[in-house]
Amino acid sequence: MDSLDPARPLLFQPLEIRGLTLKNRLVVPPMVHYRAGPGSTCDTFHIVHLGRFALGGFGLVFVEATAVEEIGLINEHDLGIWNDAQVQSFKPLIAFMKSEKTAIGIQLAHGGRKSSSQRAIDGMGPLTPQEIAAGARMWQPVGPTSEPVAKGWLTPRQLTTEECKAMVRTWGAAARRAVDAGFDAIEIHTAHGYLLASFLSPVSNTRNDRYGGDREGRMRLPLEIAEAVRREMPQTMPLFVRVSAVDGAQDGWNLDDTVVFARELKARGVDVIDCSSGGISGSATAAQVPRGLGFQVPFAERVRKEVGIPTMAVGIILEARQAEAILQNKQADLIAVGRQAQFNPNIAQHWAHDLGINQKFEDWPPEFGWWLEKRIRTIEGFATPTGIVRRGE
Repeated sequence: MDSLDPARPLLFQPLEIRGLTLKNRLVVPPMVHYRAGPGSTCDTFHIVHLGRFALGGFGLVFVEATAVEEIGLINEHDLGIWNDAQVQSFKPLIAFMKSEKTAIGIQLAHGGRKSSSQRAIDGMGPLTPQEIAAGARMWQPVGPTSEPVAKGWLTPRQLTTEECKAMVRTWGAAARRAVDAGFDAIEIHTAHGYLLASFLSPVSNTRNDRYGGDREGRMRLPLEIAEAVRREMPQTMPLFVRVSAVDGAQDGWNLDDTVVFARELKARGVDVIDCSSGGISGSATAAQVPRGLGFQVPFAERVRKEVGIPTMAVGIILEARQAEAILQNKQADLIAVGRQAQFNPNIAQHWAHDLGINQKFEDWPPEFGWWLEKRIRTIEGFATPTGIVRRGE
């Protein structure tokens, strides 16, 4: 049972998930940047990039989609966790995050049909002839069938039934390495049209063996992987699963399916459902879902209420009061802030000021708070703690 302080907003109350206590409910979700070091390792870029969110006050930060095997890289610039050198490469980052009292998780992923494709900043589509001529690595991806993502994408090789069983072992081994590296939490990526999402969706999974057919068959591989990952984790370590709550495609995976899937995940020891959407028939962010403030919050709310499992809300959550209202209204248990955190890595600290706490910068890292507390003495008559100028009428 969490010990809540009624004087603090819920957004900045601690949350216990299994044996992990988060200092607040703000999370940086996985966001791919395609800046891995040699051999798909974690390098200086990720230490700096993710470390700034620890300094910015987030309770939990996820490392972006990290491939469980080489063929599962989205492209050659992605992180991986299929060998010991990769495990060792994460340790300096993990040590820094923990020293700042910020929990760190890793998202285990497999690109599936979208492997050997472009970086997001280059278009997030299939590699172009010009990119291939310039030396971009290309290989044949794998998927539930041999149907490509869309016209112009690489034709995948259909995984056999035995290869699906082997894939379960591959994910279990990646989870074991994540534990050995020292991560605080693991997230399984079953969203955005990547391998496991492509098994779930009737749009992409038309196979007729035990890993296809009806919804039960299409869920089988992701559920077996969830079981394998959970077995490799300490009982005290939380397991998240990211879902595309809806495909946003005609006759695709829908919210009713997600509720059923979440019940099965909960029964297998999953602790949090991270509710995103889309991506089955194009780039990872492609979705026929109307976008607006908190457009995916209703997905998190329904899963939370009908399944009785904690959820994480994500998607155009821009302000502190909006985030606090989601928690107060019991629509979700955690708030993920992705692009807005890229815009302002200190947004967690700023939102604390917006909600009336941390007025003397006491929750900032002391190396910063000491300076900022002195600054506020100078500007308090004409500006807010975050520097918004107060102008008269």
